Amino acid sequence: MRVGPLAGRYPALATMVIAALVPYLMLSSALQPLTPIIARQLHMSLQTISLGAGLANAGYAAGTVIAVAVAMHLPQRRMLVVYAALLVIGSLLAAAAQDPAMFIAGHVLQGLCTSLMLIAAAPPLVLGFGSARFRETAVIMNLCIFGAVALGPTVGGIQAQSDAWRPLFYIVAAIAFVAFVLTILTFEDAPPADRSAPWDPAAISLAVAGPVAAFYGASELLTHRFVDASTLGLLVVGLALIVFLIVYEYRAKHPLLTIRTMFQSTIPVAGIVVALFAAAASVSATALTAVLLSEHYGPLHVGLLYLPELGGAILTAFALGAVIRKRAIHYLPLVGMVFLAAGILTFRIELPPSQALALIGSGLTGIGLGATVAPALFVAGLSLAAANFQRLFAIIELMRAVAAFMIAPIFVHFAATVGGSPKAGTGIALWIGFALSVTGAVIAVLLYALGGARAQTPKLEPFLAGEAPAWYSPPLLAAIRRRRVAPAVGEDPARQ
Repeated sequence: MRVGPLAGRYPALATMVIAALVPYLMLSSALQPLTPIIARQLHMSLQTISLGAGLANAGYAAGTVIAVAVAMHLPQRRMLVVYAALLVIGSLLAAAAQDPAMFIAGHVLQGLCTSLMLIAAAPPLVLGFGSARFRETAVIMNLCIFGAVALGPTVGGIQAQSDAWRPLFYIVAAIAFVAFVLTILTFEDAPPADRSAPWDPAAISLAVAGPVAAFYGASELLTHRFVDASTLGLLVVGLALIVFLIVYEYRAKHPLLTIRTMFQSTIPVAGIVVALFAAAASVSATALTAVLLSEHYGPLHVGLLYLPELGGAILTAFALGAVIRKRAIHYLPLVGMVFLAAGILTFRIELPPSQALALIGSGLTGIGLGATVAPALFVAGLSLAAANFQRLFAIIELMRAVAAFMIAPIFVHFAATVGGSPKAGTGIALWIGFALSVTGAVIAVLLYALGGARAQTPKLEPFLAGEAPAWYSPPLLAAIRRRRVAPAVGEDPARQ
């Protein structure tokens, strides 16, 4: 079996995952202040850039399912090298772009390959080094996904202040190249997960068509009315295809994704609800207030006002590491929703927010986002068998990407067209974001209560060994069902 010189070395593999995930996720939140500069230098309209960003986000969402399908039939580590090479190519195309087509092609490739690498590389890092490294992995995953997003506004502001965008994109390409080199150095050949599994072209087609239609429609909101066929029509079609994907996979005899197992169990459903509502609510707190602040301050100044968001993400990453082996892991997402709601309310006190309110609000939302989505993912993942972690990760990231990336242009359009002024529209959108955060928390608590779920200390050793879930998750709504239902996942500790 071919192995690289750093195969099996945790620091090298963790660095590879960081280098693979950070660039695109950071760019996704750094583009806002850079958009006018890119448009001017590449002779693109703002609508064209919006479309390119939307298609890149669609690629990120679709790549989660594609990665699972490929992992079933092709050697996973060899495909990881291919993904990393394509990420480098896409990053260089975007950085060296001479026209809109070249830039969009490169950026879409960045989004697609980032999610392909996320699904291919992250589960082995989470599951492959035993319980001794589990705490470190939880911290790294939280920092990779949400620390990178929190860093984006500041990085974008710094780059925009110099009236340039290519240096940042070349730095991203360099980091992608580091990821590619590390995929070779840490190479350890692994067989396909299950060659006997069907390719399921219907699921793959739905996973591609749904996000493309939805994100295309959302990107058109920059210059079109919400009720136009090219906006609302495509949004409805795209979301319908994603819902149909979930229903199709739930009913399939040999599903590609673990929809049925996941949706029949209380704790995974509660975790998904928190992740989706938190991702959608956080958009109003950052994207919309940044637009208002940009009318009064330069891009660097605005970016620095959101730097506490990174501090909050770092703080909660280490908080996740501290509770990942304790029953308190169940409470962290709920605490995060409270902080997220508080951050949105802080921004809402004054519009545009003062510098003090912006600093406090960004710190609170950073804590809120970091304490919700990644912890909710781990709570859901630990409720199922470890063999399902990759597929569970894929479906959660698909839905989270749709909730986070697609809501942003909708909220921006809403703020610009409702209430008579951008200030009034932003205020209404912030109330909606606050309502989403509160609603998500309430639904999750109700799901625990109606399912009879309780906070439990995870049993990581059996979980990582593939013997059993880390805790018992009762069937969905088990506490209010009239007839006795067999447990959906695991074994009830009370019957042991």
